[in-house]
Amino acid sequence: MELVTFERDTPLDEMLAVLQRDGGIIIRDLFSADSVNAMHSAISQQAQRTTPGSKSERDFWRVFHGANTIRFTSLGLLSPAYFDMLENDTFSAIADAVLLPQCGAYWVNTGQAMLIGPGEPAQMLHRDCGNWGEVFKPLWPNAPEITLSTMIALEDLDEELGATRVIPGSHLWQDIDRPARPEESVAATMSAGSGLVYSGKVFHGGGANRTSDRWRMAMHLSFVVGWLTPEEANALEYPTELVANLSPRVQALLGFASYDPGAHRSGRLWTRDFDAWKISSPPQRG
Repeated sequence: MELVTFERDTPLDEMLAVLQRDGGIIIRDLFSADSVNAMHSAISQQAQRTTPGSKSERDFWRVFHGANTIRFTSLGLLSPAYFDMLENDTFSAIADAVLLPQCGAYWVNTGQAMLIGPGEPAQMLHRDCGNWGEVFKPLWPNAPEITLSTMIALEDLDEELGATRVIPGSHLWQDIDRPARPEESVAATMSAGSGLVYSGKVFHGGGANRTSDRWRMAMHLSFVVGWLTPEEANALEYPTELVANLSPRVQALLGFASYDPGAHRSGRLWTRDFDAWKISSPPQRG
């Protein structure tokens, strides 16, 4: 079973139906060439100053992060193109549909460069919602969607280079303890600018880079419901004077506003400018 690839202007309900069925979809040319080229350049430069491997002392994270994989965050400090990508109308519309039924607003979980180096073996398959196990495990298999991600191709990605692998349908498995077998996974091959959009409940992982001299250039962008703590401490990473020039939507996504639960039962949280967090409607898709 291969992942379905859509054009960016495909009707939203068609993409959502397949995302709900398979747990992941590919959207061709999801991000503009200008944004992708700018991020490719900025991430490449930062990567030259970054040592591969995990910064953790724990063996689990050293294996999970990979010995020859480069990861870093705070991408908005490298290029303003990152902030443009946060306002992508198609990804925003999908995130609204997937996450807003569970929350009053969502925010950035992490924006992260993920560069897989030559000879790196495949990453262990995992679910991103595992970051908040206390939320999803007791409710499985009816756990709500709490996070949504896109893996963005900064260049053409194929199986040999380490394209992300996904087990379609694994977000619907009834048994939470069912093991994820690599042979069940498929490679999310895609062209530069495309995005693999996937549920936080689906098994996935970085593929093995079988080349001898090429790095897989990709970046991850994910949102999480506003009542959970994100991976990246955006409000500490970005100076106020930089955020002041961004749109209200991006300011809220980065945590520079309060969380208003709206019709949901959870109380107000992260109370900065108490009434300010209200994600504005994304631009019209075109």
